[in-house]
Amino acid sequence: MKRLTGMTMAAVIALAVAPLAAETPNREELVTAVEAQQGTTVKALQDWVALPTIAAEKRGTPEGAEYMRKLALDAGFQQAKIIPTDGVPAVFATLDSGAKTTVGIYFMYDVKQFDPAEWSSPPLDAKLVERPGEGTAIVGRGVVNQKGPQMAFLAAIKAIQASGRKLPVNLVLVAEGEEEVASTHFDQVVAVPEVQAALSTAVGVFIPSANQNRDGSAGITLGAKGAVEFQLVVGGETSDKYPKTDIHSSNHARIESPAWRLVKALDTLVADDGHTPAIDGWFENVQPLTARQKELIAQSVKPDAEAGEKTLLGVGRWINDEDYVTSLERFFSQPTVNIQGLVAGYTGEGGKTVLPGRAEAKLEFRLVPNMTKDEAVTKLRAHLAKRGFDDVQVTVSGGYGPNETEEDSILIRAQKRMFDDSGVPYTIRPRNAGSWPGVVFNGPPLNLPASQFGLGRGGGAHAPNEWFLIESTNPKVYGLDEVTMAYVDYLYALAEEAER
Repeated sequence: MKRLTGMTMAAVIALAVAPLAAETPNREELVTAVEAQQGTTVKALQDWVALPTIAAEKRGTPEGAEYMRKLALDAGFQQAKIIPTDGVPAVFATLDSGAKTTVGIYFMYDVKQFDPAEWSSPPLDAKLVERPGEGTAIVGRGVVNQKGPQMAFLAAIKAIQASGRKLPVNLVLVAEGEEEVASTHFDQVVAVPEVQAALSTAVGVFIPSANQNRDGSAGITLGAKGAVEFQLVVGGETSDKYPKTDIHSSNHARIESPAWRLVKALDTLVADDGHTPAIDGWFENVQPLTARQKELIAQSVKPDAEAGEKTLLGVGRWINDEDYVTSLERFFSQPTVNIQGLVAGYTGEGGKTVLPGRAEAKLEFRLVPNMTKDEAVTKLRAHLAKRGFDDVQVTVSGGYGPNETEEDSILIRAQKRMFDDSGVPYTIRPRNAGSWPGVVFNGPPLNLPASQFGLGRGGGAHAPNEWFLIESTNPKVYGLDEVTMAYVDYLYALAEEAER
């Protein structure tokens, strides 16, 4: 068998000692099947990276949905269909293996924007590169968020079938193409009667992820914050007291400035400290951390983690000079009002004597239990109206509420059991400070557990030089084959936990 770069001894050891769960029968046959298809899996991942769907730019649709449908059929799903929405279409697929247990899988096939000039290699080429101290990785847009982990999951399905057996669970797959713009129309997908009926039979829904640290430890999260993306606009399009276009700056003596008006509106959204939300009623439904959640956060702290995190983020201190544990409690528990960007007037080199005709701010909310998207947007509009900002246009481009899953749910029990059986150290955190639309499954009418799961490493999501590890030189860290086998083991662990 010809391997991608020649399998390292570390990788051989890692695959040999990777999850050896009693629930996975004849595991050696599955390892052989995974190894045999590695070259095909890598090529398939590179081909997928080469075809980006970028919802924010309306790029790659509907091609991305059709490609996602093809990937599902190639992996063995008996049926896969495109689900139209008011925006980018989604894909719905089912695989019935005749099992007693059904598991839901969430995919995203869209990726973030990119500027090729910022990359060390073209972001759609998906080149194999060496990462010192880690191994061989693919560099490309979307390779870790989320195409690499998702391709590994599809490879796991193929390996089970190639070994001549049926999957231990039935699968229901939903894949959207608007996750990177806050899942604008994903609720329409799950509302389709056929999709909702299929998902209602599942014990839970999980999203494949790369959740392994450089020391080999893994992370379990019990939920994620919600996210709402929106824009505030002031200008000639919102009121006749502003110019329709940029005009000479001398006119500011007699004509209102859209830029200053926007600044004044923005200033009301946070307290004088610059970070505490000040929208009327904002904290009314915020659920504080429980004693158990604070305990989990404290237990997750590793020696020297703070220094490494500050270096990674490029900061020297946390808000209010807080200690590390307090900063983490804030990180996981606090809703935020963040300005992503400000655009007004001339932004080139030097100055230009203009009064801008338009000013725009791009913002986001991060929401925690028990907040909702509708609540947040309603309170924002009421807050601005109360202060007379009727000339500030609010446009919500996407969003959803937070999600939360119990620690004793089948999804989480199966993760703990698999990690314990395989000797992978792990920590549990109450939620991810980032976001994914798990609330669509977690909330009514489905009310299903929703979680992330996956091993392996990667980085650079939303940034230049995004990467996903293919061959690991560290036996504690999983490469592509080991990640694939982890998904195999997880499916068997889910089947076992469901029957307990």
